[in-house]
Amino acid sequence: MGDVLAGFHAAWEFESDSVLIRFERGSRTPKLFQALGERRVPLEAIEAVTLAPGRRGTVVLHAVPRAGADPLMDAAAGQLKEGCDPYRLVLPSDRETLAEYYADELRARLADDAGPPERYLVAAPEAPLRFKAYDGRAAFDGTSVSFRWFWTGASSAKWKAGDQSFPVAGLSGVEWRSPEVFEGHLRLLRREPAAAQPAQADQDPAAVVFGLGYGPVHESLPFAASVLAAVRASGPAPVAVVPAPRRDPADIADRIRHLGELHEAGLVTDEEFTRKKAELLAEL
Repeated sequence: MGDVLAGFHAAWEFESDSVLIRFERGSRTPKLFQALGERRVPLEAIEAVTLAPGRRGTVVLHAVPRAGADPLMDAAAGQLKEGCDPYRLVLPSDRETLAEYYADELRARLADDAGPPERYLVAAPEAPLRFKAYDGRAAFDGTSVSFRWFWTGASSAKWKAGDQSFPVAGLSGVEWRSPEVFEGHLRLLRREPAAAQPAQADQDPAAVVFGLGYGPVHESLPFAASVLAAVRASGPAPVAVVPAPRRDPADIADRIRHLGELHEAGLVTDEEFTRKKAELLAEL
């Protein structure tokens, strides 16, 4: 192949065994795309290819990745908005015929076996990486993750535990909850029994919490993907699943009070306030 199909925010170069996605740099390009720069996606990492009408006179070419093929998409766990999905190429509708041609070419080259691969097929963002969370600064050098707490944001539990460093060899996974939803966070899952980790991220020294302007997607998600890829490369790690402990009523009251403040400030909708308040009360 070797042809290039340019759309809004990205261009796809079709090669014999992969698709090279180059993202544009500009004020209108999603920050996540700018942070990624470019990504080479082997054809064996693609499960399916679709072409569908988009918004406002556009069509969308979508290469659906296989589960377990891309650490970025594994870390995102379905939380990315459509506009930030790196596997979607948005094109003007007058290029639909051309897009259909390339979609057919890709489909013809896909393998029949779409099961989970034994390793990641798409490269993770390279370390070192870092970002600023609400309660601390996170850094990853390729071998260990470190958290340095901010006295203005860290809970007393984290402050008492002190700054943390976690070798990749001691981790079993990463949990990323988008900063665009309530209680967004990045949590490191340790090989030791899960019962040793507090249920709430703001009380867990192995987690940092996000907030308005803290831990943005384009910084925290590549970070999570890079750590996840390093953990997987270090070997299998069993994760014990245990019921979450019941919450302290005083902690619940504090969270409801904080939720009310966000609601009054207009940062949480009526629906979100009602739903989250009910969830917190259910934990009593």
